Parts: sequence; structure tokens; C-alpha cells
Amino acid sequence: MLLDVLNYAGIAIFAVSGAMVGVRKNFDLWGILTVGVFTGVGGGILRDLLLGIVPPTSIVHWPNITIASVAAASAVLLHPMYARLHRPVLTLDAVGMGVFAASGAATALDHHVGWFGATLIGITTAIGGGVIRDVLSGEVPLLLQQSDLYAVPAMLGALTVGVLGAAEVAQWVALTCGALLATALRLASLRFKWRLPTAPRRH
Repeated sequence: MLLDVLNYAGIAIFAVSGAMVGVRKNFDLWGILTVGVFTGVGGGILRDLLLGIVPPTSIVHWPNITIASVAAASAVLLHPMYARLHRPVLTLDAVGMGVFAASGAATALDHHVGWFGATLIGITTAIGGGVIRDVLSGEVPLLLQQSDLYAVPAMLGALTVGVLGAAEVAQWVALTCGALLATALRLASLRFKWRLPTAPRRH
């Protein structure tokens, strides 16, 4: 139950972030909804494909795409308010990333994947939707840009779930710890402008 609730929350948050990119790019209604829905469910679809869940859950069960569609549609109507709430939206995006990193790793553990594989699947779940969003909107994926930390917090959150799960800690404890760690590190990177180093320039 907790895993489902966290998954739905992450889908809604990511769908709004994707739809807001569509609004900013001046896409039509179909384009905005398409980007929003793929951002919301893309990471989960990639997770399912890696785990051999075919067809993916979002395709055979209605709640995921319905929640993503409703969330994306809300951005069409409320985008001026969302734009003014830039900081809260970034905070929600960080929460969504943490939730997806943790829930993706937990789902992998439920399918008898080891902690290492669960960590990789957690990262993929967290960043997959954002990469699809950027590709669809013609942007260089945020993952590849010099920017505030995103993939690293996702990795550490997923790793936490993987290690705690392998140690047979209760799933809700592992999920909570992983999601909170990933979210906190992402928010800290935004607050303190943490970035990974780049290759030195030759003169």
C-alpha cells in the first residue's frame, strides 16, 4: 500500500513538471499532455522493462496514466500559478525524485533483484521520466548538463533502500529512509549550489 501511494505521488509530481516544460515551449494541448504523461510514467515503464514486467504496469492498469493525465491537465489550467511557485515546484520535483528512486529500488527487491541491481533500477526509475521529457522537448537532458546534483542523490537514495532491504529491514523503513535521503540531498544541492567537477580545460 505504501509503495503504491508513493508511486502515485511521484507520477503526479513528475507529470506536472513535464507539462510545465510543454507550456514553456508553447506546445498545444496534446503536446503538453504527451510530455507530462511520459514524464510521469516513463521511469516506471523503464523499471518494468528492466524487471521483465511485460507489458509494463502503466500500460495494462489505468491508474498511472490517469493520474499523470489529470496532473498534466492541471498544469494547462494552473500554469501561471505553478510558474510563480518556482521554488515549491522544485521542492516537489525533489520529493518526486526521492520517491521514485526509493520505490524503484523497492520494486526491484520485491522481484528478487540484489541490492546492486535494485540501486541501478532505482536510479533509472528516478531519472528516466526526466530524460524522456528533455528528449521530447528538444533539450539536452538535465542529467548530462552541469547542474545541481540530481542523479547522485537518486543513486544514494536507491542504494539505501537496496542495502536496508538486503539486510531485511522492514520495507516501510527502507522506503522512508531512501526517499528522505535522496530528497534532502537534492534540496541541499539546490540550496548550496553543489555540483560535480568537470574535466579541466586545456590552455
